[in-house]
Amino acid sequence: MHIAVFSQYHTNPDCPATSRHYSLLTHLARRHRVTLITSRAWEGQRLTASFPWLPEGVEMRAAGIAYGNQMGVPRRLLAFGQYAAFALREGMRIERPDVVWGISTPLTAAWAAAQVARRRRVPWVFEVQDLWPSFPIAMGAVPTAWARQRLYALEKGLYQSAAHILPLSPDMTSYVAGLGIADSKITTVLNGTDLDLAAQVTTGAVTQLRQEHGLDGKRIVLYAGTFGRANDIPTLVKAAELQTSSNPDTVWLFMGHGYFEPLIREAAARTSGIRLVAPRPRHEVFRWFALADVSVVSFLDLPVLDANSPAKLYDSLAMGTPVVVTNQGWTKKLVEENQCGWFVPAGQPEQLAYRLTEQLSDPLALLAAGKRGRQLAFNEFDRTQIAEVIEQVLLDVAQ
Repeated sequence: MHIAVFSQYHTNPDCPATSRHYSLLTHLARRHRVTLITSRAWEGQRLTASFPWLPEGVEMRAAGIAYGNQMGVPRRLLAFGQYAAFALREGMRIERPDVVWGISTPLTAAWAAAQVARRRRVPWVFEVQDLWPSFPIAMGAVPTAWARQRLYALEKGLYQSAAHILPLSPDMTSYVAGLGIADSKITTVLNGTDLDLAAQVTTGAVTQLRQEHGLDGKRIVLYAGTFGRANDIPTLVKAAELQTSSNPDTVWLFMGHGYFEPLIREAAARTSGIRLVAPRPRHEVFRWFALADVSVVSFLDLPVLDANSPAKLYDSLAMGTPVVVTNQGWTKKLVEENQCGWFVPAGQPEQLAYRLTEQLSDPLALLAAGKRGRQLAFNEFDRTQIAEVIEQVLLDVAQ
């Protein structure tokens, strides 16, 4: 089977990113022909050279289109349009595929996949990584009613034209079904994690990391991910200041980059219990989760963000590190029902500081929650198993 994959952002485990599709394409390319139509936006951001840029067997068509979280809305829209035009052109040039796999975000990448599928007269599968356009609209990035209406119409049209839809969370699945899409056309495939990379972490490596960063005898709270506008970073910084002022044995590690990096840097300069850690490649992130006593997965209190499927949630649980979430949606239900973490409402730094102080004072409860989370990760979050589900969907659609 020849699979044409449309994804604007290709990463590998040398990048400070989740590299979800690197894992999935590795699996698919062992048994199928895979052509990836992407951009080179992340290629220059590799922090190590431990992995080949492409999984073995994957063919790539890549455009030199820059992209970064620091870009404003007009520059981002330009990048989205440039990729869509490139992807449409290259999709018509490649050998006719048996199935097209379009990955959003952004929605324009899925649009290009749908156009190529229609013109080449092949079915296409729509993977929904985030709810677009609901997310940018909620963040105020689409100011006119006319533009919002057009984007919602485009979104629904893509759902209707796709042969199958792959949302990354149960709440995304509910959203898609709520638009009138048949349940039989939807399969939830969680973001998941790379258990093979998690298994490479040793006790000695974690001990060395702790010593290198002067963290012996400290309780560690970790936030690892984007410091974006949607991530409620000011609340985390305030909670870190509150908690560490009365708990000097606690250190908050903020690992990543993004819009609020200056805010974290300023807090770290005035508070010894807050540290800014430079982004790490994917394959090293698991050591930092293993180092932490608890991690935090935070977003603003917006309904559209409740549906998110954040990679750091899965990575943390895979290392046996319990998680505090601030989403009201499915992640709250997940950690509470499986007793592998706790919920604190977004925008409540005092409550967050109190909850973390309470949990860090009970190491046995942390250990038990971590064990339950690790078992959950092995049962449900393995990207190898997720790849098999996606492979079967693609086979069914192609046939």
